Amino acid sequence: MSDASPVLDDLGRESEELDRLVADLGEERWGLATPAPGWTVAHQIAHLAWTDRAALLSVTDAEGFATEVEKALVSPGTWVDDAAREGAALPPARLLAEWRSGRAALDRALRAAPARSRFPWYGPPMSAASMATARLMETWAHGQDIADTLGVVRTPTDRLRHVARIGVRARDYAYAVRELSAPREEFRVELVAPSGDDLWTYGPEDAPQRVTGPALDFCLLVTRRAHRADLAVRAEGPDADRWLDIAQAFAGPPGAGRPPKGGAA
Repeated sequence: MSDASPVLDDLGRESEELDRLVADLGEERWGLATPAPGWTVAHQIAHLAWTDRAALLSVTDAEGFATEVEKALVSPGTWVDDAAREGAALPPARLLAEWRSGRAALDRALRAAPARSRFPWYGPPMSAASMATARLMETWAHGQDIADTLGVVRTPTDRLRHVARIGVRARDYAYAVRELSAPREEFRVELVAPSGDDLWTYGPEDAPQRVTGPALDFCLLVTRRAHRADLAVRAEGPDADRWLDIAQAFAGPPGAGRPPKGGAA
């Protein structure tokens, strides 16, 4: 059996929280524009549902997933938006039902996966735990877009540990996707957990360059859901400071990011 149960449990809780946010929305509110250009609330849920299906295919049918990757290579600049648009065109009740059934099927498949399994993905292959962590990160990030659209302030939880960990581990990827050279030295990252009872630490304790701040703000930064100027994340050292300008926890192009609340980026 897979050792991914703890993160899968957290993914389930994160998904249920977002589900409660959208379950009772009237049809017109599914069409509200979110901070992601061109994406409505429906696009956000459709993207999560589509990615869950892709992950399920990866876990259960590697050859079928390879076919999906080939489709993505045909239109690398639009395939994510195309999939979200297709799902967003469904009636909200059907879209919601498909998201629920898809995430439940993925949960079952990942829990049943043999330990140390590796599954193909659009980037490097992933373990069951890594795939569940990535799904949690996306669920939280797209849920933030929806919460911002609806004017809802969510209470952060210590489930953000998973998002923070991806953000730290993806440091060098943020440089690579911009065709920049990453620093050779590790940074020290110290984040105050949402509960306030713990300090999450990454990297050597004696690293000369470091990043500190609330875990929530760091997660908003690395998912590019808020501008650095609006967050209480601080850097010591020029390389660490540069990283905070480009950090991202997700694969693919970084996008424009969010403008600062005080004006345009």
